[in-house]
Amino acid sequence: MNFINNHKLTIIGVIIGAIGGFLYYHYIGCASGTCPITSKPLNSTLYGAVMGSLLFNIFKKES
Repeated sequence: MNFINNHKLTIIGVIIGAIGGFLYYHYIGCASGTCPITSKPLNSTLYGAVMGSLLFNIFKKES
């Protein structure tokens, strides 16, 4: 439970980023299938999760 409290913003960032990555694949995506990130839903979801965690990690206070 302590881990969750310490990394709350990062976990929220991963969830929001993953949702955003999947939505980007679904609505914009890559028509030709040659785009390395947006050609498959798993790739874009994982990329979104990583970017979301990095973005939300900026706002984390050091303790």
